[in-house]
Amino acid sequence: MSKIKITPSQDGSNTVYSHVYKEHYHSVYGAIAESKHIYIQSGIATIEKNNISVLEIGFGTGLNAILTQMYAEINRVKITYNTIEKHPIESEIYKNLNYCSILNTDKDKFIRLHTIPFDEYYNISEYFTFRKTEIDLLNYKPNFVYDLVFFDAFAPDIQPDLWTKKIFQTLYNNLSDNGILVTYSSKGIVKTALREVGFTVKRKAGPPPKRHILFAQKR
Repeated sequence: MSKIKITPSQDGSNTVYSHVYKEHYHSVYGAIAESKHIYIQSGIATIEKNNISVLEIGFGTGLNAILTQMYAEINRVKITYNTIEKHPIESEIYKNLNYCSILNTDKDKFIRLHTIPFDEYYNISEYFTFRKTEIDLLNYKPNFVYDLVFFDAFAPDIQPDLWTKKIFQTLYNNLSDNGILVTYSSKGIVKTALREVGFTVKRKAGPPPKRHILFAQKR
């Protein structure tokens, strides 16, 4: 049996279920709706700069990346996108995800994000530069400054070692002034850890039916 499988979500877009972690990569209520709400509308769209650096924790299906690429090209904002992933998904999975048909974008763009080599920057388009790294977050040491973090690891009760003060301190230290971290988890232990390293943390409305997400800013 494959370690992961494609499953439908309620908005028609695919999510993926991990048999290893016993959890879906995206919300079963709407994969695209969730990613747009948290990482685009509550994340990238809140930054008033024409040149933005993003760090994504958990490349996963590539949904957040393709949505960010689309945002960059539609809004003519230059985005440098670094993403890390410990367990890249297999080609039989990403080739069969239905995001591009729903988003009405070229599937070759999406496939390219999965197939380009690791650890090098690629100018995917005039507005989108992309690099992915195959590594465990516990071993990752960023060597650049970023404006925004998409923190999209599996949930704190699934991967508790990733949602710690030590991890958030490293991310905080490499954020630009007033830089932002957004995540779907609004658990108390996450809020506490973020605040302890210096973030100002706010709860924002989550994508239905989720009540809240977290928006943390470096001060």
